[in-house]
Amino acid sequence: MSRRKEVALVTAGILAGITVSGPASQAAAGLMANASSQRFYVNEQRLPLDAYEINGSNYVKLRDIGQVLDFGVAYDAKTNTVTIYPDKPYEAKVVSPSALSKNPDGSINVPQDGSRYVPQAGDVVRCDNGTNYTITDVSRYDKNYFAGGPAGSLPKATCDWSQFDQPELPKAEVRRFNDPDGDYLFIRNLYETRRMLYSLYNAMGEDEWIMQSGSPRMRGDGTPWVHIHLTLPEDMIGAPFWPWREDAVPEMLHSCPGGDYYLEVWDVFKSGKFIRTEYNLR
Repeated sequence: MSRRKEVALVTAGILAGITVSGPASQAAAGLMANASSQRFYVNEQRLPLDAYEINGSNYVKLRDIGQVLDFGVAYDAKTNTVTIYPDKPYEAKVVSPSALSKNPDGSINVPQDGSRYVPQAGDVVRCDNGTNYTITDVSRYDKNYFAGGPAGSLPKATCDWSQFDQPELPKAEVRRFNDPDGDYLFIRNLYETRRMLYSLYNAMGEDEWIMQSGSPRMRGDGTPWVHIHLTLPEDMIGAPFWPWREDAVPEMLHSCPGGDYYLEVWDVFKSGKFIRTEYNLR
């Protein structure tokens, strides 16, 4: 018997526990959702979930549950259906070119919510300087010679991430530079930035210098021992590496626990061709 379950929903972003269709959606439109202070645990392990309180009940986004418990969630816009796959691993939402916001001239804007943008040959990307950049070759994307394969799903929590710094994702900048060597494009990759951040959280949770009696170490002035920044200052030179290595962030942390950690990730293109996804640490 198949374990596939289908649940008809009004939108892909619907909260788990709510099924809305037809006239019911009109009634739901008047409901007020507030951030909930409730915490969620599985096998005594706290889950990093954002909950919402609606009419006295707590609700969590279905995709968030799928990510932390590792089951598949898919949305079909044509049939307005969400499908849950209990026997398949969670895969992050990938934004297709058709779902990206577009400008009047047809150029696309990269997502700003941390979802995964997979560039396609033929994409015309709006740059921060107002110009358009055409991507012509993505044959190297997720196919670095020195990598064993694609980086895979984002890391899952092995500790309580909420007890650490919670920096906001920066703007997904799209920087274009022209020089005699070629026409370069740098897209700040927020999805892979999240990979670095989550890897740092897990490394912090297992570091005996940072964790004391189950809680993060604090400075004498009461501030966290570890501060996290998701951009590097313009005058700071990072330590770039590629492709992704799971041990890169833990090695950095354990070699020098405590202090300020700077992380950022860029997709690099040259003359329309994807070159690499570049990870930076400091």
